[in-house]
Amino acid sequence: MNLTISGYSTALFSTWYFIEELNLLFDCGDGLMSALLQKSRKIENVFISHPDRDHLTGLLQLNQLNARDGFPVIHYPRDSSSFPALRDFSFKFDPHVKGTIWHPIIDRDRVWIKKDIYVEALRNNHVPAPENVFKSLGFRVVQVKHKLKAEYMSLPPLEIKKAIDTLGKEATHNIVETILLSYSGDTPAENFEYWNHSKILIHEATFLGDEVEIQSHRNKHSKLEDVLRNVANIQVEALILGHFSSRYSNEQIDDNIITLCKKYNIQAPVYRVLPGQTVFDILSSAHL
Repeated sequence: MNLTISGYSTALFSTWYFIEELNLLFDCGDGLMSALLQKSRKIENVFISHPDRDHLTGLLQLNQLNARDGFPVIHYPRDSSSFPALRDFSFKFDPHVKGTIWHPIIDRDRVWIKKDIYVEALRNNHVPAPENVFKSLGFRVVQVKHKLKAEYMSLPPLEIKKAIDTLGKEATHNIVETILLSYSGDTPAENFEYWNHSKILIHEATFLGDEVEIQSHRNKHSKLEDVLRNVANIQVEALILGHFSSRYSNEQIDDNIITLCKKYNIQAPVYRVLPGQTVFDILSSAHL
């Protein structure tokens, strides 16, 4: 499946990624609606990674313009009180948005967004919280297909049908799952086994170097080198990097990506969403 991914991601200011073919939005920062205009009407499911304002303040306008009965469905980390507060405010401010569904989720929850595609929530440690408290998530988009088992493939069509009718689909087919897309959300560089075998990985890379002190009492982010070192040890078909700090120039970001891709022998094409830039159809842009 070819995906058209558009997005904006600048640390502290705004992050959102729209996957057009799946009617899917990851995070909903400011500027989403002015960038997408009428395309925003396609959005059916919104998955918010965590309650930082740069990831959710676009929800008010998305709701105000596009809410209808049952849509959009806003999935958010269960234990963040920001979302019920935002829901209640939006109901009072724009009474017509009461058809919107606000859906709390936790680690390993699966949400079916199409008959053969689900989104799985995966806990990360961007927002420090006890083990049973869920305030920050990443996500995997997984396509599920049923493939006829080898022992039935050589049979005539009528015999295949008879076998399926008699034994059932579970007995005659293997389940094949493909990770179409993974989205890290804001996160320290961790748990890369979650993203292994992703066709596309969108990962944050807020900091370029060791000059930034990431203190234990603050929300945690990734450094570019840590991300690329880990990506080198998994299999992904394409990598999208974003959430860079605006303290860096475009040239600094690109030079660091190129240098580190060579250092770690990254074979997959690497795309980036530079600070302050909205990129439409990221995968059709030039990769580094």
